[in-house]
Amino acid sequence: MITIIPKPTDIPSDNSTRMVMDELDQIGYPYRVMFLEAIDPFSDELTGATIWVCGIRQNGHNFESIQALSLKNRIINSPEGIVTCASKVMTSALLFHHGIPTPATFFTESKIMAAGFIKKHTKVVSKPVYGFDGVGIHLVENEDELGDPPYYLQEYVPNDRDYRVFVIGDRAVGAIMRVSDHLTHNIHQGGYGSAIDIPGQMADIAVRAAQVVGVDYGGVDLLVRNGSYVVLEVNGTPNWHCMQSPIPRLLAEYLVHQDQNK
Repeated sequence: MITIIPKPTDIPSDNSTRMVMDELDQIGYPYRVMFLEAIDPFSDELTGATIWVCGIRQNGHNFESIQALSLKNRIINSPEGIVTCASKVMTSALLFHHGIPTPATFFTESKIMAAGFIKKHTKVVSKPVYGFDGVGIHLVENEDELGDPPYYLQEYVPNDRDYRVFVIGDRAVGAIMRVSDHLTHNIHQGGYGSAIDIPGQMADIAVRAAQVVGVDYGGVDLLVRNGSYVVLEVNGTPNWHCMQSPIPRLLAEYLVHQDQNK
């Protein structure tokens, strides 16, 4: 049996958890739904279980609960993977460490050092370390446009679109192109998404990125720079808006396979 932790941000018109549960119903595989707020990670209620964490709140209780549960259960995605993806700093560090192309990145509390990075690159993009849905991302051209530290900055890569590739295991199973007339192309920020075929180079770099941050499945965001792809970030609790691939079915089948072979 699979234990499901629903995504807290699900709404009736965009319910990622329900989509996968419907596919498990079609397959005829048993599952139960539990909420982290109602789980005692120190009890024996969950031992040896496969737990799919569709999403969590970015707070200490949720992070610590899945960490504790992972000692006795198979968590998908792993707590380490979810925590890594939640931190743009750690994601970038792992991408750099493993040689995966990504924009030049800088992280500091020093406004003077941040100003040096801005001067070097002329334009940079400032992002919140733990942001999501494109919130708080803005273009910076001088130090006066910086907010409060710490500063997570990336070189600005000129573009009018980005790409989200959905990876499950060792396969890129779906992708969309997101287009907008502003800095962020996230659909929650008004971007328009359309399904695309996945070129081999895009698939390869997306799978590598998901693997180095340690997720079973993830949404890998990329830009094109000088004819090749660079990875911006990896989402450990991704939605699959606009994708033509049957992501909920593929994810349900992956969960069943993991539960049967744990």
